[in-house]
Amino acid sequence: MKSLINTEVLPFHANAFHNGKFIEVSEADLHGKWSLVFFYPADFTFVCPTELADLADNYAEFKRLGVEIYSISTDTHFTHKAWHDTSEAIKKIQYVMVGDPTGTICRNFGVMIEEAGLADRGAFVIDPQGKIQIIEINAGGVGRDASELLRKIKAAQYVASHPGEVCPAKWKEGDATLAPSLDLVGKI
Repeated sequence: MKSLINTEVLPFHANAFHNGKFIEVSEADLHGKWSLVFFYPADFTFVCPTELADLADNYAEFKRLGVEIYSISTDTHFTHKAWHDTSEAIKKIQYVMVGDPTGTICRNFGVMIEEAGLADRGAFVIDPQGKIQIIEINAGGVGRDASELLRKIKAAQYVASHPGEVCPAKWKEGDATLAPSLDLVGKI
């Protein structure tokens, strides 16, 4: 499989549920800001609501960083609304919930489980130019952590705004970075 890092998001159009309304979204909505495209298998399941609630609980911090979240499953936007209306965890969501019943977006990002008609647990961080900077894909039984995604986004934003610097393992906002050079080779 070819890596999607630094590639542009492929075109798509989809219906979504957002703040009590149905809206349309496309890849154009991912341009001009940082975005987190967050795939999950299905509404009305087990691990998925814990992940989506974790994102909702941390949404203010994502927004502070200028990041919009787009959660995506192969459910319809109608199903997203029904889930939002009936689940205490999902009622907290203020970000966009995209329906991908045809699997087009899932296939564009390489997370479609064809035999199941569901998405893998994939998280993609998109920069303001519409290019993928971070990819995280987990097995179905392994939930993700919003705080770790926030840490990675902060690192990606730092690197984007500080050419010539990189963030080492476990880097957190305010920590020292590295400036790759011949002098560092073999000395870390």
